[in-house]
Parts: sequence; structure tokens; C-alpha cells
Amino acid sequence: MPTTSSARLAALTVAAVCSAASTVVLSAPAHAQSVRVHDIQGTTRISPYAGQQVTDVTGIVTGVRAYGSAKGFWMQDPSPDADPATSEGVFVFTSSAPKVAVGDAVTVSGTVTEYVPGGTSSGNQSLTEITRPKVTVVSGGHPVPAAVTVDAAAVPGRYAPDGDSAANGSVNGLPLRPDRYALDLYESLEGMNVEVADVRVVGATDPYTELWVTVKPDEHRNRRGGTVYGSYAAQNTGRLQIQSLGRVADFPKANVGDTLAGPTAGPLDYNQYGGYTLVARELGTLESGGLQRETTRAQRGGELAVATYNVENLDPSDDTFAAHADAIVRHLASPDIVSLEEIQDNNGATDDGTVAADETVGRLIDAIVAAGGPRYDWRSVDPADKADGGEPGGNIRQVFLFNPGRVSFTDRPGGDATTATGVTKVRGKAALTVSPGRVDPADPAWANSRKPLAGEFAFRGRTVVVVANHFNSKGGDQGLTSQYQPPARSSETQRHLQAKAVNAFVRQILDVQKNADVVVLGDINDFEFSTTTRVLEGDGELWSAVRSLPGSERYSYVYQGNSQALDQILVSPSIRRGDGLEYDSVHLNAEFHDQISDHDPQVLRFRP
Repeated sequence: MPTTSSARLAALTVAAVCSAASTVVLSAPAHAQSVRVHDIQGTTRISPYAGQQVTDVTGIVTGVRAYGSAKGFWMQDPSPDADPATSEGVFVFTSSAPKVAVGDAVTVSGTVTEYVPGGTSSGNQSLTEITRPKVTVVSGGHPVPAAVTVDAAAVPGRYAPDGDSAANGSVNGLPLRPDRYALDLYESLEGMNVEVADVRVVGATDPYTELWVTVKPDEHRNRRGGTVYGSYAAQNTGRLQIQSLGRVADFPKANVGDTLAGPTAGPLDYNQYGGYTLVARELGTLESGGLQRETTRAQRGGELAVATYNVENLDPSDDTFAAHADAIVRHLASPDIVSLEEIQDNNGATDDGTVAADETVGRLIDAIVAAGGPRYDWRSVDPADKADGGEPGGNIRQVFLFNPGRVSFTDRPGGDATTATGVTKVRGKAALTVSPGRVDPADPAWANSRKPLAGEFAFRGRTVVVVANHFNSKGGDQGLTSQYQPPARSSETQRHLQAKAVNAFVRQILDVQKNADVVVLGDINDFEFSTTTRVLEGDGELWSAVRSLPGSERYSYVYQGNSQALDQILVSPSIRRGDGLEYDSVHLNAEFHDQISDHDPQVLRFRP
């Protein structure tokens, strides 16, 4: 894989010996003259030789990485010990293109280093490496040590041990138990030649030339071939990331549900962007699973169709307007109201103070008309420059599209970036004081994050209040393969505050009108089973309608091979108890390698 694939690939496993922040420094045993690979790897995640010099370590080269900043090779001892906890493979970081070939017998002298991809603050596990090496090729043409088969029978059902409370929850010092925990099994194979066979794709090929498979075909499988993440205890132990040591052009463009038929084999690595990764020297043959983009049905005359759709940083320079329009018109059946998330300003990431987004929205509306859809009207509130997070200069915000042939918008002027909308009573019914308006934008919960957009709509004489959201992202959370178990989810602190603020606003509406129709929707950036959702639902003020679907259908996003629900539509009691509520997660993006957004839209139909 050449260096042009991406800067991210170049940083995957850089043995940053010059960066103390990325290297675990430990006291270690006395200087070792000569040791074997399994001695270096040891029976925990940290080498007993970390920081020490080793000499004449022998092995057979099993993979060579000559691109990017992580140049080096993997070698494996062909004469393993009898301990299943000790890996027989190790990565040798050379910093320049290594002068070895697969099948070479080598001796290596150097420093044993525990490198933490992403730095120690990331919480990631470390990768045991030999750095500053002196490499001697003894002979060539040797067979690569037989690959260890990783399959459903080999991988335990439990994901990870609980971390050591005396070590701040770290698992680093715990003895590896590869027969009991999946992460321990993968760690015991770190650097070794491993093989998976006839594996199903559960995470589509991404722009970084990587995909995810599962070696457990029945583990939380959904009907489209994915693996559902249904709780914090359902980490899905069979998932592995796949990269390749071959050319980018040869990497398969896979969708969820496809199969890598035959063997996929190579060294098992650990990186910042997914943890344990099979870096394939040999790739299976892609066989299509025939996955098709879903299409929801059209709403009937008395039904109101409300959708949420994250269009992933859409700005006028993008070439996806026609595709988004096709998604809205053909696959979503032109909903009456569409909440759009991640609409950028008129010049996208250019950071020049521009905040208006009329060109962005106008281009999308025109594309929808060209695709055969209605000419939507729209409402939004421009954010203050650089106040709402997202891509710097992009000023992302939520936007309401609505079909004026079916729905009317109740305009009450006065809304701007800093003015909060409130709730009042008009003719005995709840009404917004400002429409469109923002929900409590001065609340610290919305610092450097998107403020909720509230609007008052009328459909067949019934008022419906819609609140569009884009909560704080999960950036900064520890990954599922973190050294800390269970991993910390620091980002949810702000989402809990945001959920509390939105719930409080909905309570104001329901205090004025108990049977008010309220829809709260958007990119919640958290799961239907999360505390964020529980706080947002409150004491029954709202209910996440994705729960009306079977558990295997509750997803809108695929991350590291886990299909999960980040986009949600929540409803007030009158809608939940009303006639004909129907929810659809329309899978047209997240499972596909040629996605136009990383989110699947959600549609709710009901009779107000």
C-alpha cells in the first residue's frame, strides 16, 4: 500500500521512539544478551524487556511494510514455546524501507519498545516492537510459519477482562487468558501470522483502504449481513479490521454482507484506528452479498412523514447534491419535513467569517426538484462564526426542509444565534415564542457544539413542534480495544447535559399542552440504550421510536464493524399513543463503500 493512500495510514503504527508521550517506559530486567520472541512478548501486554537492549533475536520474516511512516517488518519464531499466552511474532521498526523479504531468516538486535498508537492519552493498548534495529539476513527462501487460524471456535465469547482497579482500570499488567477473553486472544497473537477464511464483511471498505470482517457469522447478525451493537456488553468479539500489504488498487471495494472468500492471511497488528488489524499478505476473493439500498414507502394522505438526515458536511463545492436529492426523493419518498444535519456555510471549510448557508440549501433544493421531488421551502438559524464545532470554518448547522404543498411553517420572528425560543400559550395551545429558534443557546451544554433548532409546523390543522439536534460527537472516548476496561466515554458528559436541556424544553411544551405533538430528532451521537437517550426521554416526556423496530434493525451507522444507532427520532406521548406510528431506518449509506454520507436517514410516519 503506497504512501499516497492517506496520511492516516502513514501514522497507523509509527514506532515513535522519538516521542516519549507515545512510549511506555518501565523498569525492566537486567540487560539480556539473547532472547527469543516469546520471551520479549511475555505473558502480559507489556514486554518484560521494555526499554532494554536485546541481541540476536531470531525469526522468519512474515510481512514487510515499505510505505508510510511505519516502515518495518514482522518476524516470527518458527519454534514456538508451549505457552498460548506468549506471542511468537513481533514488529521490527526500521524507519526506512527494510532490506528484507518475506521468507528471510534474520537475526535482530535492538531496543524493545512499547509504542502506544495515538499516544498514551488515547488510552490505547501498546504495540511491542524492536526499534533502532540491527538486522542480519542469514538466509532466504524459508516457508513462512503456518498461520494461526482465527475463527468462531477460537475466539472466546467474552470480550475483555475488567481492568485492574489498582492500575486505574488498565489491563496491561493482567496475565493474558486467551482462552477466556477475545482481546487477550488477539494480544497473544500480536505480530504473528494469522489467517481468517470465508469471512463476512461487517464494515464496508473506507477511504483509508480498510474494511472489517467477522469470524463469527452468527454473532448479533442482522438480515443485511452486519453485526449489531446492541448494548455496552455486546462488543462483538469476532470483529477484525483488515488492511493489506499490497497495492491500494488491488484492495476490494466491499459492502456489508459481502464475503472475503478463501484465506486472508498476514501479521496481526494493532493500530490507533481500530485496534487489532490483520495486515494481509494474502487477501481473500471478494464475493458480493448483493446488498441493495433501501427505499421506504411514501406517506399516505393523512400521515405526516418526518425524517432526519446527516448529509456529512455538505457545502456548495461538493459533488453529492444529485445523489442526496435522489436519496431524499426516491429512497425517502420525499418526506414532508426533513431535518438536515451538517449543512455547511456557503464556502464550506474556508474560514473567512461566512455563516450564511442559503447557497448550500438552495443547491440541494434545486437538485431535489431536478430529481422529481417537491420544491421544498426551508428554515434555519445561522450560527455565530466558529461557535458550533465541526470542521473549522464550516459552521455546520441543522436545517428544516418542508414541503409547502403538505405542511406550513409558523414563522415567529426574532430568532438568531444567541436568542432562545420559549414556550407560550396561544388559544389554549402550546406555541413557540420564536420560530425558527434555538433552544437555550447560552447553556454551557452547547459550548462548541450545535444548538438545537426548533420550529412550529402545521399539518391538517394540527400543530407539530419539531426540534432538530446534532449532539456532541464521541471524539475523545476510549476505544473498545482500549487498555482500560471498560473504556471511558468522556464525551457523553456533554451529551447528558444537552439531553437534559432538550428534555427540559419539551417539558415546558407539555406543561402548557399535555397532548402536544413534539418530535425531537437528529444525530444524537449516542445509542438508543445509552444514558444520553434515557436522559432525553426523561420521565416519559419523550420516547425513542427506534425501539419500535426489532433489535437487529436498530442502527443508522457502522463503526469498526459494529452497526449502531446514532440517529434517532423521539416523540411525545400523544404521538406514541396515537394512530399509525411507523418508524423506518432507511439503510442507504452506512453499509456501502460508495456512501455519500456515513449516516443512514430515519423516517417517522404518524397521524397527528
